[in-house]
Amino acid sequence: MKKLIVFDLDGTLAPSKSSLAPQTAALLHDLLGIIKVAVISGGAWLQFENQLLADLPQDDRLANLSLLPTCGTKFFQYNGKWAELYSEDLTAEQIKKITDSLDQAAREAGYQASKVWGEVIENRGSQVTFSALGQQAPLAEKEKWDPDFAKRKKITAILETLIPEFSIRMGGATSIDVTRPGIDKAYGIGKLRDTLHVSLKEMVYIGDALFPGGNDYPAEQAGVVSIPVKGPDDTNVVIRTILACLGDK
Repeated sequence: MKKLIVFDLDGTLAPSKSSLAPQTAALLHDLLGIIKVAVISGGAWLQFENQLLADLPQDDRLANLSLLPTCGTKFFQYNGKWAELYSEDLTAEQIKKITDSLDQAAREAGYQASKVWGEVIENRGSQVTFSALGQQAPLAEKEKWDPDFAKRKKITAILETLIPEFSIRMGGATSIDVTRPGIDKAYGIGKLRDTLHVSLKEMVYIGDALFPGGNDYPAEQAGVVSIPVKGPDDTNVVIRTILACLGDK
């Protein structure tokens, strides 16, 4: 019997840096009424507030929701209000090394965009994220920049020679996330297991980057049953299926 459904955010529950569609929000709210749900993303807490929470009903069902920004290096739970259980931040020296290396790798790969929207390299405390077109780039521009991950694979290959002591993962539409070694979605899955006392066999993970090098892949490697999706429409189908199955219990 499954006890916890875990989702990625960008590209899974919502388009990159965009809000939940009303249909997805309604389905997620229905799911929260019958089972525990968690969302793990490379995004910062503000992204969770803007993309996810702003479109969910603010009711007691949120007590069934766990939120893990920056791949689980932060953990939030709801008890009348959202509270941060912990935050495991990088040091100033680590952040500088990662930032300098991201800039160098993008230059060497030849993928420094001539036009960007917002920060390209963002310090998220426990994670540094590279967004090739900037954090606020229009979705249409982001979707056509690297649909097959080829550009980011080239940048990542250079990064791995510059900062081999860190964990490097691709996610979203244009992003590369860098954390301390061992910090990936498998780490977040472990935090969910230990905090919620739910075994890996009792979880299901749903994400759009469940391929080697993708930032969802470590969740599958951790031993969690994983369902790949291509976007929110696929995710809606999966949620409806889960609701139908659980409704029969």
